[in-house]
Parts: sequence; structure tokens; C-alpha cells
Amino acid sequence: MIKVSLPAHAQLRLGLLAILVGIVAGIGAWIFRLLIALSHNLAFYHTFSLNYDANLHSDASPLGAWVILSPVAGAIVVAFLVKTFAPEAKGHGVPEVIDAIYYKKSVIRPVVAAVKALASSISIGTGGAVGREGPIIQIGAAFGSTLGQIIHMKEWQRMVLVASGVGAGIAATFNTPLGGILFAIELMLVEISARTLVPVGLATGAATFVGRLFFGASPSFDIPELAHTTSIIVTPDMFLIYIIFGCILGLAAVIYSHAIYKAEDLFERIPGNYYTRHMMGMLLVGILMYAMMEQFGYYYIQGVGYATIQDILVGTLSNPALLALLFVSKILANALTLGSGGSGGIFSPSLFLGATLGAAFGVAANSLFPGLGISPAHFAVIGMAAIVGAGTGAVITAIVMIFEMTRDYNVIVPLIITVSIAYGMRRFLMHDSIYIYKLVLRGHYIPDSLGTNMFMLRHVEDFLEDSCLYPVREGQTIREIRRELKDKSMAPYVLLMEGKRIKSVLYAVKRKFVDTSGHRHSTTRKHVTNRFVVTGKNDIIFDVVAKLRAAHCKIALVTSDGKLEQPDEVIGAISLDDIAHTSHLARYIIASKK
Repeated sequence: MIKVSLPAHAQLRLGLLAILVGIVAGIGAWIFRLLIALSHNLAFYHTFSLNYDANLHSDASPLGAWVILSPVAGAIVVAFLVKTFAPEAKGHGVPEVIDAIYYKKSVIRPVVAAVKALASSISIGTGGAVGREGPIIQIGAAFGSTLGQIIHMKEWQRMVLVASGVGAGIAATFNTPLGGILFAIELMLVEISARTLVPVGLATGAATFVGRLFFGASPSFDIPELAHTTSIIVTPDMFLIYIIFGCILGLAAVIYSHAIYKAEDLFERIPGNYYTRHMMGMLLVGILMYAMMEQFGYYYIQGVGYATIQDILVGTLSNPALLALLFVSKILANALTLGSGGSGGIFSPSLFLGATLGAAFGVAANSLFPGLGISPAHFAVIGMAAIVGAGTGAVITAIVMIFEMTRDYNVIVPLIITVSIAYGMRRFLMHDSIYIYKLVLRGHYIPDSLGTNMFMLRHVEDFLEDSCLYPVREGQTIREIRRELKDKSMAPYVLLMEGKRIKSVLYAVKRKFVDTSGHRHSTTRKHVTNRFVVTGKNDIIFDVVAKLRAAHCKIALVTSDGKLEQPDEVIGAISLDDIAHTSHLARYIIASKK
């Protein structure tokens, strides 16, 4: 049986590299915020300044109505950067990282980090209604992948560094180290064990340390009202309210997901090119943003939206009609930004939507049931977690992150109830998360669960089919083989013999050439593979997969003792495809071969 543990020196190296990834992710988060500040101040105030607090509302721009064109100007630069240097930087980033892990051997081009940082900072700074977390995740992942490409290591180790960059990005941005680890576990890691979790933990710890040096140790949001929350929040009456609330939030997550991808489809059908479509989308965002300033005194929906969230949490924004309007407007602005080709994340918009919808629900519930003492701020916090958890599929991450951000233990039970219900509602209405849905549209399927593969511990002989071998001489044609196999109920693997020696295996005949007429006159030598390994019937499938991948081949001939001296010792054959089609992890096994 192969060993899955790493030598001590390899473990140490991977841990040190993960720490480096975490440090870079923390510094990257700081630099990224500075880029946003620079872009915002140049676009809105024509000043060269790095002072910008996303938790405070921006003052009205001296440009007046002309500020509508700031997002349009940003769109031109973003389109140039993405189209010219890194198409992967388009959109919200996390799907590209997941795709790289499952379909690209965790290889992410180094240029993606630089282009993503520039493009997203310009999108956000000039008014795009997107978040800064997705870009930081992609930046951390790109650096982890780059390290894994520069330094020779196994594919799974490079995957761990990518996941470490992802977790570190979340941890540095929100000051939530546990949330960073859980985000990597729920969405990135294809294996959960000490050898993968320890590097991720080291990276998120390092990133949090660096982030606190730059941003301080305070929670992301100040929520004073939660300090006075009492045990009334877990009464039977409130339990029912949380269930209803969770259903509403799950539906909201589905609407949000569909809005983004419907907008992408809509802009793809509009005549023109990337530049004109993105400029059109951002012009509409600019108009919406300016209308908010004219009617309500703040831009509200532009950028990450943390100032609006902060207003809700401290109770200065509680008008249910305005909250509902902001909810709808943010969905529209975010869909226009990303659908037209912008660059930025969906995490912050999810928090915004949860806070506005949650506070509006809290105000309405409080008016209907005044005796329960319902706090709109409390429901805003729960709404933030539920939209994130339901939309992204990272349920435990959302619960723990919001707890880390609020640091109020009273919120845990309502969070667990509401987020779980919201996730269940989203799954009922829409199977794939907002991240995975984008990949499914490409035909790239991602497993929605990980588990101990009991079948991988079964013996090889359990997978062998009756009469799965058929020896032929090398000169025969496919037509002749088809004629000889026509009466067999199941197509076998064909062994090509040279005297009494197995020269090669006609692998494709098992599922393809027996039923295909196009190759019937060609000889077998055009369709053979001479790359195969030998395994014993009592070997476990896990070891066979490892042996096949190490040898870069697809076929294993099976003997009683794992040795092959005479052809008649072969009792069967098994391939990666056979194993994959038996496994519920077939998608990953197939993807790992690409």
C-alpha cells in the first residue's frame, strides 16, 4: 500500500511555503485596498490620495451629474486590462480558482494576480457594485499556484498552496482566521486531512497577523446593539420566525444568482464588443448611483457597500421602504457590473443584500409582534450570513465568519437555524451555488461533497467483470475483432499477443470500437496502448489509482499475486474509467487526468 504521509522535511517545506503565501496575501489585501482608495479618489474627487474608509459614506463628488461617467471611464480601463492580459480576471474570481483546482492541475497564471488587483480596484473605485474579497482570494490563490509551479512539488501540494491563498485572502480581508480556514475546506480542498489543513491554518494565521498590523484587530463592523440582545431570541415564537426568515433569504439568494448570470446572457446578445457592452452596463450603474445621491443624500449602492451595512447595524438606516429599494438596487447594480464584464467579488454584495433584507424583515416583524422585542440589527446580521451561506454554499463558513465579525455568542443559535434553512431553500430551488453554476455552464462539473470513499478500500477483484479479456494476434483488423465479439454480451479488453507475450492492450475496444464502423478496416496497432501496469487481485483500488497515475497510463492488468510472467496469469483488467464510473467522485478522477 502506498504511503500518503509526507516526510518531515517535505511537511516543513510545505508549511513554510504556506506561511509565505499567507504573508503575501495579507500584504496583497493591504495593497489592494490602497489601489481602491487611489482609484476612488481620482475618479470621484480628482485628487491623488490613499485615504479611504469603506465603512464611511463617500461625500458627493464635485463633478455633480458628470460623476455618472466615472464608472464608464473605469470600464474602459478594466476592459483593456482583462481583454489584453488576463481574461480570467473577468467576473468574481472564485469560480476560476475552483476551476483551476479541478481542471487545470491548480495552475493559475502569475499575471492573473496583478491584472485582477488592478482591474478590480478600478471597478470598485470608480463605482462598480462589487466586492473586494473575490479579487483578494484570486490574488492569494495565484501566488500560491505560482510558488507551486516554480518549486517542484506534487499536484496535491500545489492545490494546498492555492487553497491556502484562498483562506488567507478571506482571513486578511475580514479579520476572520477561522472563517478563512473553513472557506478553504468547504470550497477548495479536495482532500481534508492533517497534511492539507495544517498548511491552510498556517497561511490564514499569517495573513490574519499581517492584516491586523495594517487594519487593526477590531471586527469588520461595529454592532453596538447586539450587546444588549437577550435570550428572547431563542424562544419558540422566534424559532418559527427564523424558519420563515430563512426561506425568504434562500429565495433571495436564488434571485441574486440568477440575476448575475441572466445579465451575462443579456449583454452577450447585445450587438457590439466587450468595451461597448461594459461601458453600457457601467453607464447604467453610474445613473443609478447618482440617482441615489440626489434622492437620499448618499451613493449607497456604489463600491463594496460597507458604509450602508454599517448604517443598518448601528440603527441609523431603518426605513423599510428604503431598505427594500436598496436591496433591489444593489442586485441590479451588481448584475450590471458583473454581467457587462466587470471585475470584482460577490461576497460584499451578498452581505449588503442580507443586511438590507434582514433589517427590513426585522422592522416588519417588530411591527407585527411588538412584544417580542425584535432587533432589526440582529436580523441584518443573520441575513448577512444567510445570503452568503446559501449563495456560495459555504454554510459553516458564513456562520463562523459572522460570529467572528460580531463577536457576539448570542447570535450563534439564530445563525445556525436561519442559514441552514436558507441553504436548504436555495438547494431546493437551484442545485448549484453561485460559484459552481458558472462552471456548470461551461460543462465543468464539480463534486458537491467530499467523503471517505469506502469503495477505494475495496479489492481489485471486486471490480473485475466476467470474460473481460480477449487475446488476439497483432495483425487483426477491428472488423475481424468485431465479428468475433459479436455474440459476447459485454465487450472485453483485447490483449494483443506476440507469441506468448502480451505486447499491448486494445483499450478503446471495450467501449468504443466494438460499436463503431469507421475503424473496421484499420488494424489493431493503430488503437493500442503499450503502457500498462500489473496489479494483484487483492490490492486495494486506492493503490491501483496511485500506481496508474504515477505511471501515466490508464490500464492495469490483474494477476493473482501482482506479478506477470506468463500471459495466462492475467485474470482481468481494470482502467481509470472503470473506477471513475463506479465512484461518486467520478468527476474529480476524470478531471484529474486532464
